[in-house]
Amino acid sequence: MRLRLTPRDAVFFDLLAASAAQLVVGADLLAQLIAAEPPDRVRFAERLREAEHEADVSTHEIMRRLNQTFVTPFDRDDIYRLASGLDDCMDAMEAAGDLMVLYQVDALPGEVATQVATLQRSAELTAGVMPKLRSMREDVRAYWIEINRLENEADRAYRGLLALLFQSPKYQESPAAVIEMIKLKGVIDTLEQAADSFESVAHQVEALFLKES
Repeated sequence: MRLRLTPRDAVFFDLLAASAAQLVVGADLLAQLIAAEPPDRVRFAERLREAEHEADVSTHEIMRRLNQTFVTPFDRDDIYRLASGLDDCMDAMEAAGDLMVLYQVDALPGEVATQVATLQRSAELTAGVMPKLRSMREDVRAYWIEINRLENEADRAYRGLLALLFQSPKYQESPAAVIEMIKLKGVIDTLEQAADSFESVAHQVEALFLKES
């Protein structure tokens, strides 16, 4: 490991870990939202919005400290990108939940649960890897390999959902059905964006470990 001659401000590690922990909360709330009956989804969406706000607080604190700290644990650009990447994951999950409520989506295809399950696992893995940034000594290859596998799984679920929406007579039998298809596509597109965001964070962690180790 590269010898460091400057002190490390440990608060950045704590704040990144806090942001990642909020992803677990957000993904679990999203899973509860899609499992709920449409009238009950509002309260889960509100709780998801609160979790997103708490994650924003951690992100803003990281940015504030970056502007005030002369010596950072690793390159400030890397900290900025990582904090922004974690924020993107939460934003996409919150947006997906919000769209389900705003669009008044009725029945969700079963494959949406697969999308959300991959987000839950990705959130758990991301929260688990953040404390390892403190020492940069543990092997985290298994983390980004698994995140990549999960993202591929999410891609398959996404493509399957697109095929379902465009090919099923259920979504073509009337103008109202077509509108429902458009609503659902907006939701699954946003869930796919969340999966991509988790993979982006994994790439950032991988690059950071390769640089710092």
